[in-house]
Amino acid sequence: MAQAKIQAKMNESSGSKFSRTLSMADRSGRLLETLDQLEMRVETLRETASAMEQERECILEMIQSLKNSQEMRNICDGEREELTLTAERLMGRTLAVEVCVGTIRNSQQEEALRKATSIINEIVKKLLDDMEGGRQRLQALHAACVTEAPPVPIDQKFQALVIGCALEDQKKIKRRLEMLLRNTENAENTIKLMDNIKLDEPRANGI
Repeated sequence: MAQAKIQAKMNESSGSKFSRTLSMADRSGRLLETLDQLEMRVETLRETASAMEQERECILEMIQSLKNSQEMRNICDGEREELTLTAERLMGRTLAVEVCVGTIRNSQQEEALRKATSIINEIVKKLLDDMEGGRQRLQALHAACVTEAPPVPIDQKFQALVIGCALEDQKKIKRRLEMLLRNTENAENTIKLMDNIKLDEPRANGI
């Protein structure tokens, strides 16, 4: 009789322990599920913020392009002044929107980003002195950032640096180079246009 009671207590204790273990596993599972859901929301948040960051860059570029466009030069001074003020107001409002998506990097990625950024900055500094040479250098850097085979030489050193950067930084470097190439092309077209106008003036005056 005593032995049966002892066995019953042992079974009860074992059952209680087993029940607690299941309960802990269940709670752990629910917590893990919640964290998985939060991780998806975090990724969605970062993607949304990154899209907003790109939209901000695009708007600023479009405003600047409009201000420097041939259409703006072809209208009267009064209208041009009014439109320029509107464009500057829109640019100010856009700049007031601050969106920043931070990137987690290790020391090697930090160094690779620093060197890649330095190379681009050096080219940008010399663009006004050598627009064509700078554009060719930017094309070589951009070719190092794309997967498809481009019809221009690839800067192998820069490509190695980009590969060493964090994925988000790789995308930002590529976007920056694309924007610089567009701006360089627009600037070249503007310079050619203004130069042609300057050359045409003597003929228009019959000189």
